Amino acid sequence: MQQAQDFQDESEAIYTLLSPLSDEDYAKPTLFKGWTIDEVLRHLHVWNIAADLALSDAEAFRAFLGQMAAGIRGGRLPDFEKVYLDGLSGTALRDAWIAQVRAMTPRFSDADPKARVPWVGPEMSVISSITARLMESWAHAQAVYDALGVERVDADRIGNIVRLGVNTYGWTFKNRKEEPPGPMPRLRLNAPSGAIWEYGESDDLIEGSASEFCQVVTQCRNIGDTSLSVLGPIATRWMAIAQCFAGPPQDPPPTGARHRA
Repeated sequence: MQQAQDFQDESEAIYTLLSPLSDEDYAKPTLFKGWTIDEVLRHLHVWNIAADLALSDAEAFRAFLGQMAAGIRGGRLPDFEKVYLDGLSGTALRDAWIAQVRAMTPRFSDADPKARVPWVGPEMSVISSITARLMESWAHAQAVYDALGVERVDADRIGNIVRLGVNTYGWTFKNRKEEPPGPMPRLRLNAPSGAIWEYGESDDLIEGSASEFCQVVTQCRNIGDTSLSVLGPIATRWMAIAQCFAGPPQDPPPTGARHRA
């Protein structure tokens, strides 16, 4: 399953970013809710473990959900994740996280992509599960790239995130108890390789960098902080609220709130 390899390849790129850091560097705050690099990486590690459990041991996954529900009651998700990992931090956390990635990738590669696995909300297919892990890894790592002042160089595996954005167009509105205002706007996006990715046939048009489109649908950036061209009222509304990740509706960061240091 190519999506599993894409998940590992993206994680390996993040590992390369983290490799020069000292243990002390992981305490650096990011612009994502003030989370430290430690907290971002713990979040990725815990939910990678959870996805692996959902694939291989549904009962253990349900037990994890019970732990999480008890752990976050009246507290912060990062606090539960720190307790769950026994305070793991810094380079030891980095090494445990990448070891988990490398261990789970072949299990997902060998699984039936259409098989159903449990999750926090509705169950999903195996291919959707590992694609979500790729998306989450890419999106949360953006805060780390920004905090370290590093310009990210993407690969065409972000096409998985573009497709998530496309596939969640209608859901973005329904999640807010709104009806989609019309057909999905047409997309004309420049892939990292230079290829042109096109979706949709509407008169409304979103055009520009595929990386920036991914930043908007994952809510790493406000549309106003990108160079994307957005033409038409439906395209404008979608880009103002786009959300390709599960959970209750969330608003994108305000203009200027997320940026490279």
